[in-house]
Amino acid sequence: MSHHRAEHRSQEVNRCIDDCTQCHAICLETINYCLGKGGKHADARHIALMATCADVCATCADAMLRGTQVHGVICGACAEVCRQCAESCAAMGDDPEMQRCVDICRRCAESCGSMKQ
Repeated sequence: MSHHRAEHRSQEVNRCIDDCTQCHAICLETINYCLGKGGKHADARHIALMATCADVCATCADAMLRGTQVHGVICGACAEVCRQCAESCAAMGDDPEMQRCVDICRRCAESCGSMKQ
């Protein structure tokens, strides 16, 4: 059976794909916000981590959409990067834009963590 169509995948996989897709978009939006804000928000390591998080989330969603058997391995890496990105964003202080990124990164880490093989 083919698993590359939504109706053929489990709800858990479809939710993880959605979380990865949202995390990808929000990380990219947050990078723009951080660069505009400047200061510690624009620290090169912080920006690089958010960019890596966006990239790995897109790769993870793509692997699940393709129905590859290695998606569990990719999800494991994605969960770890998302956890680190959430920590980095949380360290920026009480900022609603940063909290938005923290929340989606944590949700994505949880979803991806449940996909690991």
